[in-house]
Amino acid sequence: MRGALIVLSIGAAAALGAQDFEHAEVRLIAKGLHFAEGPVWSYEGFLLYSDAPVDRLHKWTPGTGDAEAGTEPGGAYGRAFDTEGRLYTCEFRQRRVTRTDKKGKVEVLAARFEGKRLNAPNDIVVRRDGHVYFTDPAFGSQEDAKELDFYGVYHITPKGELEAIGRWKTRPNGIALAPNGRTLYVSDSDRRSVRAYDLDGKGAASKERVAVENIQGVPDGLRTDQNGNLYVAAKGILVYSPPGVGGSKLLGVVPLAETPSNMAFGDPDLESLYITARTSVYRVRLGVKGALPY
Repeated sequence: MRGALIVLSIGAAAALGAQDFEHAEVRLIAKGLHFAEGPVWSYEGFLLYSDAPVDRLHKWTPGTGDAEAGTEPGGAYGRAFDTEGRLYTCEFRQRRVTRTDKKGKVEVLAARFEGKRLNAPNDIVVRRDGHVYFTDPAFGSQEDAKELDFYGVYHITPKGELEAIGRWKTRPNGIALAPNGRTLYVSDSDRRSVRAYDLDGKGAASKERVAVENIQGVPDGLRTDQNGNLYVAAKGILVYSPPGVGGSKLLGVVPLAETPSNMAFGDPDLESLYITARTSVYRVRLGVKGALPY
């Protein structure tokens, strides 16, 4: 389908640095979905995302549009690529994290922790040096099959070792890295906040803290731009300044007709934000580059 144009007003307060989003343009690029999730941009020039309830993988290509690209029986939410072009997927129904190489070979990276099945892996990010981080909440009926007594934030080392860096009583959801790869952000859907961890050169996490609080709506997917600003899918896309001594400040809101679930920067210049939002997928040109996803 051709993208329908929606002109929105974010207001003068939404200027990010030298960027002014007062008249950002949002385009509807796909519709009629059951629940859109897991957007990720490939440097081969296309967007992948899921219609999760019906296990369908979709591919959106500029100039061509949206098309189904396969089935996903494991149920797919968060995705990420690494520097080798391998695709990492959180399979919430199979309760595992997988990696698929360019030849289609699937490898299970995580399915159990301390002898128990994971809850329902939700979102994932891969650092450039191969360290992987993912969230493992449980929503709705997923609670009934839960074996672990916590909701986890996990780290997979390049050697394949799995560790829990967060054992939460509330549910982690979206996850993202700062542009330099030294800060990990995780949204807390229950506390309406975003927490942060420091990451060292070996991928180890420390100093868990609150980075953003009192978020309007339920925080879901996260992304960062090249300036370190944090994008939160909640009641619209909320854009915050990098957490500092004075805390993060809300810089602006990208309002949408539907509640967003997740997002990914894309296009050759990485200046478009692709947003999955319930039954639709949107694209907005921001004029600022996303932080490299790996």
